[in-house]
This record gives sequence, C-alpha cells and structure tokens, in this order.
Amino acid sequence: MKFRYLFLASLAGGLVAALAVVWATDRDAARVTTLTSAPRTPLYWSEVTPATAPLADLPVAALDLRPAARRATPAVVHVDARVVGRDRATVKALFGREESSGTLGGEGSGVIYSPNGYIITNYHVVQAADRITVTTSDRRRYAAEIVGTEPKSDLAVLKVEASDLPYLELADSDTAEPGQWVLAVGSPLGLTSTVTAGIVSAKGRSLSILREPDAIESFIQTDAAVNPGNSGGPLVDAEGRLLGINTAIASRTGRFQGYSFAIPINLVRRIADDIITYGRYRRALLGVEISTLTVSDIDRLDLRDRSEGVIVDAVMPGGAAAVGGLLADDLIVAVDGRGIRDLPELTEIIGRARPGDRLLLTVVRENKLLELGINLQPAGQ
Repeated sequence: MKFRYLFLASLAGGLVAALAVVWATDRDAARVTTLTSAPRTPLYWSEVTPATAPLADLPVAALDLRPAARRATPAVVHVDARVVGRDRATVKALFGREESSGTLGGEGSGVIYSPNGYIITNYHVVQAADRITVTTSDRRRYAAEIVGTEPKSDLAVLKVEASDLPYLELADSDTAEPGQWVLAVGSPLGLTSTVTAGIVSAKGRSLSILREPDAIESFIQTDAAVNPGNSGGPLVDAEGRLLGINTAIASRTGRFQGYSFAIPINLVRRIADDIITYGRYRRALLGVEISTLTVSDIDRLDLRDRSEGVIVDAVMPGGAAAVGGLLADDLIVAVDGRGIRDLPELTEIIGRARPGDRLLLTVVRENKLLELGINLQPAGQ
C-alpha cells in the first residue's frame, strides 16, 4: 500500500512538472514569434541613448550602410587636373605626378553640389591647372572651369555644362558626434567610386597644414580609410548626407594610417555659396590675434576655474574687436551662447559668419564675465 501511494505521488508530481514545462515552452514560443514575426524598422545605434533605453534593452539591429553608399556614389566625380606649358619643377612640386606623355597634373575627387553642374573639390587638387576634366560614376566626362577658390580653407568650386546631375542632401556638421558612422567616397590611388567606412573620431582638429596665418582649420577627424586621390571627395553620414569634404590624412608613409580629416559642410556651404554667387569668398574678420588658452596664460592672468577658451593676444586698431571693446588678454569662452574650447572652434564660427553679422562674445576679464557685441567687418577694411 505504501508503495502504491509513493507511486501515485510520483506520478502526480511528474504530471505537474510536465504541464509546467509545456506551459513555459508555449509562452516562450509565443514570445519568440512576436519578436521575429513583427515588422521592425532598422535602427541606427545613434538613435538610442542610455537616457531613453537601458543598455540591456537596446534592440539588436545591424547597421546597413548600403543605402548611404548608393545615394552618395552617383554624386561623386573623379577630377583630373592637367598643366600645360608651365615650369616642370614647379608643377611637379605642386602635383607630384608626371605621365609618359610629358604632361603634368594631379588627380582627386569632387562632389556635385547642385544639379546644374557646380562641383566642390579641394584647392590643392586643381591649383595651377590649365585643363580640368571630371568623370562621373557612370563614366560621363565633362570639361570643367574653376569658378573660384579659397586657399585658406583649401576649397575650390568647379562648373561643368550639365543639368539634372545627382547631388547630395546636406547634413548639419555641428551635430556630428564622435562614434557616429561615416563613409568616405572618392578615387583613392586612381580607383574610382571607392567607398570606405569608419566613425567620427573627433571634431575641431587643427593640423597647421594650411600655411597662411589666418587659415581656417577645424577638421572632422575620422578613421574612414582615405588615401591620395580621395582629396575633394565627400564624407557622408549613415543616411548618405554630405557631412564634409575629405582633405588630408595624418601619415608617416603617405598612405592611410587611421587618421583622416574633412572640412565640415557647414563651413564648406558658407564658402561655396559665396563663390557661386560672387565669384569669391567674402570673409568676415574679428580683427584680433588669438590662440588657444595655455597653462602659462592661466598662470599669467591668474585665471580661476578656467581651463578652456581662446585668449586674445592682440587687437587690431580700428578693427571690429577694437570697436566692440575687446581687449588683449580677454579670454573668449562663448559666442552667441555656444561654448568655445579652443582656437579651431572659434575660427570656424568666424569663418561661417558674414561681414556685418553681429556676434555676442562672452569673455573673461580679470575673472569676471562680460558680454560684448561685435559687428564683424569685411576682410580688407
């Protein structure tokens, strides 16, 4: 009798356990079906922040850059710049290429800026060129003319006689962040329509590669592979929008070593639009000599709780800064409410402004905050 009770108890327990397993399996199967069968919109990682979704709740979604590449590639051109009848040593120093025919020149990339044939590239790609030919991704060839250049930002605008050309939507480079995905498109080493991927590594980089003392350098740094021939081509975001113009690499070998640099599109747009409208870049000047704040500046001026900003080294008599009340040794910490960390940030802001624009500068003078309205003057005044 005892054995029979034990057997019945065991049997009942087994039935209960089996029912529990079946219930759990059905529940999990239903949950899996919901997750796998429900339609899901592809999600970029940048659209989810820890503030809105804990790390454990982040959806698993592959980043597909193919749509961005498909959008960008048709708007990219190969630029071939030739020089005829110039001093050979000078031209070789500029372009670094001599062909078997005896002609000299350089090559790079460009991006179509408008459907009626305006193209942006780097100044160093086309400087001193007598004959420029651009080739589209579908192998159409056009003779190009230089509309205007701005050597102090390494930009040039070309024009071809064409219409209905593919072009790119512009991104907002101010909102670019380290870690976001980007693509570089161009003709590295003569390989046309090449796409490479990476992330934004940093913003506001200055390399001192433009020799003029008032050059504008505030590059977007990326680790997308860029090589000779990429110059002038686009840096695009994961949605295929134009984020910058690739212009330089940091390398000990002359080839890509993990560091490439692009001119931010907000600055490019300001300069290109002026060149297209007026034939030249109409630059606004603050009328100062400035530098990034250093430890010696902090000690010299006895600055308290300040480690970032731009120090005013000298003020030009009669310039915009002098008229607006800016003084030597003032520390510029913000412009129009936007914090200023270092020199490249400020030079980009000034470079994007127009003559006559009024900027509100927040400065530290004798450890006190002041706000000064500065009306920018045109270059040459």
